[in-house]
Amino acid sequence: MVIIEAKHIKKVAFDAGFDLCGVTSCHSFPINRAAFESWLNEGYDSSLNYMRNNIDMRFDVGQMVEGARSVVVCAVSYKSEISGGYSAANKCKIASYACNRDYHKTLKKMLKAILRELQTTHPSLEGRAFVDSAPILEKQYAVEAGLGWIGRQSLLVTPEYGTYVLLGELVLNAEVDEYDKPLEGVGCGECRRCMDACPTGAIVKPMTINTSLCISCHTIEAEPSAEINLNGWIFGCDECQNCCPYNKKAKPHSSALFDPMFDPREITAEQWMTMAEEEFAEKFGSKTLKRSGLERIKANIRRD
Repeated sequence: MVIIEAKHIKKVAFDAGFDLCGVTSCHSFPINRAAFESWLNEGYDSSLNYMRNNIDMRFDVGQMVEGARSVVVCAVSYKSEISGGYSAANKCKIASYACNRDYHKTLKKMLKAILRELQTTHPSLEGRAFVDSAPILEKQYAVEAGLGWIGRQSLLVTPEYGTYVLLGELVLNAEVDEYDKPLEGVGCGECRRCMDACPTGAIVKPMTINTSLCISCHTIEAEPSAEINLNGWIFGCDECQNCCPYNKKAKPHSSALFDPMFDPREITAEQWMTMAEEEFAEKFGSKTLKRSGLERIKANIRRD
């Protein structure tokens, strides 16, 4: 049986450009599954019908990766000046992660680079990279791997980088000599700033999001039927992050791969509304904004 040193995995991950890395074993999460099914029963998934697919797979990564033994959880910071928030007058707000190039492709390249490097010393090693595109319980695995904890806004909170992190996972068919443990003595305490800051009340209770009220869902996903005020957001929403004390003291990102590629504060509503599809494709075709498309962005502006 192949056994890999955790220290070697982490060195390779840091060399690949990740800020955080932890390793945990593959296992089931019955408590998380019960909470997830309760969330579905409440109808809090609203328009996110895909959340009801592949439930067994979501809680058993072995159904996606044959022989899965270990999960390497990596995180990279994307905090920038834009992450500090917008002025009250701004009506074309974009979540700061979306101001970078498409992180799915970037992180997957970084994860595959880790796998290739590990395979140079362990030729029989096999693995699969995941970046927010398959039903893996990434936040809980991040907790198990000692990267942070899940805050009241249902995001992973890390001591060093707050919530401004992007996650990627590498599921391996090998054991690791030493697995990380969840952090102890840290957390949100009595803080409720994220819950209080949500302009639509989408955080109905700690770690529970009603997506029918969530601005991010309304501006990006299939639009829920509930009517809400977008509060000036046209793609995503950072309200529950901008107020977090951990984010205010978090380190800024260090990798040039996650430098913002544009500043939404410099684009007016008029410029968005008169933008042609060709210009949008040229300026934003490699960025996360392409997910919603120009017409959806214009529609979001009109709603406000």
